[in-house]
Amino acid sequence: MDIKEKALKTIKKYSLLQPGDSILIALSGGPDSVCLSVILDELKDNFNLSLHALYVNHGLRPEESREEEAFCRRFCDELGIKFHFETVKAKEYSETNRLNLQEAARELRYDAFEKTALKTGADRIALGHNADDQAETVVMRLIRGAGRKGLSGIPPVRNLEFEVRSSELKVNKNILIIRPLIDIERSEIEAFLSEKHISYMTDSSNLRKDYSRNRLRQEVIPLLQEYNPSLIATINRTADIMREEDEYLEIIVTKTLMRLISRKTDDDIELFLFPLENMEKPILRRVIRRAVNETRGLRGIDLIHIEDIIKLIKTGRAGDSVALPGKIRAVRKYSTLILTALAPLKLKPRVFDPPGELVLYEDGIVLKAEIAETWSNDYNGKDTSVFDLDRLVLPLEVRMRQKGDYFYPAGFGKKKKLQDFFVDEKVPRDERDSVPIVVSGGNIIWIAGYRMDERYRAKEGTKRFLIIKSFKR
Repeated sequence: MDIKEKALKTIKKYSLLQPGDSILIALSGGPDSVCLSVILDELKDNFNLSLHALYVNHGLRPEESREEEAFCRRFCDELGIKFHFETVKAKEYSETNRLNLQEAARELRYDAFEKTALKTGADRIALGHNADDQAETVVMRLIRGAGRKGLSGIPPVRNLEFEVRSSELKVNKNILIIRPLIDIERSEIEAFLSEKHISYMTDSSNLRKDYSRNRLRQEVIPLLQEYNPSLIATINRTADIMREEDEYLEIIVTKTLMRLISRKTDDDIELFLFPLENMEKPILRRVIRRAVNETRGLRGIDLIHIEDIIKLIKTGRAGDSVALPGKIRAVRKYSTLILTALAPLKLKPRVFDPPGELVLYEDGIVLKAEIAETWSNDYNGKDTSVFDLDRLVLPLEVRMRQKGDYFYPAGFGKKKKLQDFFVDEKVPRDERDSVPIVVSGGNIIWIAGYRMDERYRAKEGTKRFLIIKSFKR
């Protein structure tokens, strides 16, 4: 079976192309993308395809990049493929976003793919990953530590759902990433190009051994091939099996996760804790991965991080948390587990001079105060509190907790540390800095939403009343 037939078999197996598709080819000038372009050009009449190609200059190899761009432009002109190019600043982006250079280049490259796909109306973005890339990815993930999903490797096809940052492109379109060469080995690609006398460019960075991927390709894979000459094909078959089993398990995970979600926003997801505590690890790992992915994506999340969250679920206490890559936190509460990309809320100190309103923008709480000469005893001390105005020093201060805070909880009768009060009230540690503490003359008079201080509440003989209500905007 020649390389074109193998690619066509992969295309049919995974439904990579549909008649009339517009394809954006990621063209670097290297052997894989050049081979991909030639094969898609040869198949374009079969599927009535419209072909575009994009070259991305990452700003890392100025001289080589100019030569590559010129080569890709000539190559596309010869085949009649519409050529596009983008220039990005990978080094600057890596420093600004604290990413390594390869991660930064990848993010900018995919961003360029997405924007160009929208501009050209492309239905698919075709990438030149081959069977060797697949094998290298699986081995790399095995070294780092991965489960069945990670060991399924690079998917032949996946959805690309995105929001383009450019103000000119306010479009939300679902585009497929396809890899028609994923079942073809690098040696076959090079033989195909040699036989057809098709030239290509060589990226010098692929020869450097200071990149772990390159060392794996140049040193580890050849060593393993001494034990199994068919290593690439073997690993690819294993990845296929892993992927099929993973897809089946994902159906189970989807049904499980739907029953677990207590609350969900764009930045966090809250899961009921009791079912998680009693869940078997194989499913629990997958549920956690899916939940993390719902918050900020799984970039940088390894098996060790998933295990840390499982430990938090199984043995942690309320208020314990785990810090994850990408500024994600897993926080155990009393009855739920929260996975969030939001930083813990901390109230800034404010002056509050009743009567009037004070808006606490950090957590959307409003304090509304009024002064009266009469008031009924119909209040709960939580969202509404009534104070003896003549015992207070105005203006009041509203702040977050401080070390050493104490007050005299109404109905309790004696002094109590605020820390102990929060523990007794089961206020999660992650939320304690967002609880408004109302202070008069240096003394706490009210823990808004929880309890007022016995010393300052209105009693028989009070002549002037300060009523403060707390509510969400």
